[in-house]
Amino acid sequence: MNMQATTGVQPPPPPSRIEEMRLPVVMMRDIMLKTMFRKNLDLVSDIADAICLPRAVTQELIDLARQQRLLEATGTLHANSGGEMGFQLTDAGKTRALDALSQSEYFGPMPVPLDVYAEQVKRQSIRDLRITRDQLTGAMGHLVLPPALLDHLGPAVSAGRSILMYGPPGNGKSSISNGIRDAMGDKIYIPRAIEYAGQVITVYDPIVHSAAETEADDPGSLRRRRTFDTRYVRCERPTVITGGELSLDMLDLVYNPVARTYQAPLQLKSTGGIFIVDDLGRQKEPPQSLVNRWIVPLEESKDILALQSGEKFEVPFDTLVIFSTNFHPNEIFDRAALRRIFFKIKIDGPSQADFLKIFAMVAKKKGMPLDEAALIHLIKEKYPTIDNVYANYQPVFLIDQMIAICEFENIPYQMSADLIDRAWANMFVREEEVRR
Repeated sequence: MNMQATTGVQPPPPPSRIEEMRLPVVMMRDIMLKTMFRKNLDLVSDIADAICLPRAVTQELIDLARQQRLLEATGTLHANSGGEMGFQLTDAGKTRALDALSQSEYFGPMPVPLDVYAEQVKRQSIRDLRITRDQLTGAMGHLVLPPALLDHLGPAVSAGRSILMYGPPGNGKSSISNGIRDAMGDKIYIPRAIEYAGQVITVYDPIVHSAAETEADDPGSLRRRRTFDTRYVRCERPTVITGGELSLDMLDLVYNPVARTYQAPLQLKSTGGIFIVDDLGRQKEPPQSLVNRWIVPLEESKDILALQSGEKFEVPFDTLVIFSTNFHPNEIFDRAALRRIFFKIKIDGPSQADFLKIFAMVAKKKGMPLDEAALIHLIKEKYPTIDNVYANYQPVFLIDQMIAICEFENIPYQMSADLIDRAWANMFVREEEVRR
């Protein structure tokens, strides 16, 4: 099934002149000098690749630095590089590079000005993404879900706002969150770094962002592929998943005092994608405090960050936030907080019929033959002891337990009342006093 959610995102156009960069010229020059110094580069093509700019713009910066006697031609034509002339830092250039490095260790890809990045965020907004029922069903085909659940999930995902999923543990809230991510399917452009007020904030993170394979141009093709600004990386829509480790300070800019550079917080890295707060209620901060931190972003589509100087500034907030909790919402939120979360969806345990479907599906996948007598024993003898409360995790748990027992006993995979009893004993801990 084609999982593509849209026909494609408009890429950021590459700059053709220094003026189009909308960055301070001194900053651009210094980043180039630092990059040449740190990476020992002397060819225009290598410098252009390192700072992620077109060769024409890179040449403009080199010409500017030569006029200021910070660079000089080496007088050597490199035969293995298309006859390119080499350039090197002068003594004044080395001094300037070291001075610039003492102010900020950042070098490499030229940053994108924050306001320019904000324009790209609009071009690839998650709120413009339209996901059909078929796409959502296809992404969750491995899950057995009641049709009514998709009726609620579909509009929530297409709205691109915020979703609270709640219900008893072990019923697939995390799997559903991942399915929503998989349904998106298209690619967006993530800046390697952005610039605000002369400060560089790194955004692209290989841990969060999955870079798409770049399709090379075919020189013989009549239609060459569109190029884009290589200060961005073409990626899958990002997904940030946090759990009990989430704390409020993880939502602030991260400052490195040694390198004097900033790293984007998690929610900025998730722009254009999904931010999943799993296990809400298990964090150090109370859920109410965490949601209060999201109020402005959720309502106004912008977040407020602060530099080390204390100066505050706005960044785009274009993220589908999914909160997932095992608690009832009324236990952890006040009404004002609940009002600000656009969709509240209960994820309940399966019915007996759906439980048996899941059990059969898992057994087939794992090569465990079904046994009717063992299943009747499970349904009639075991589940009444827990008030017939079924959960999505239980078939996987029970079948994995029986497989482990069969492998230990060196017998073929099989299902029996005895094996069901042994597997069941590991699923729940008996209430008893342990002497210490």
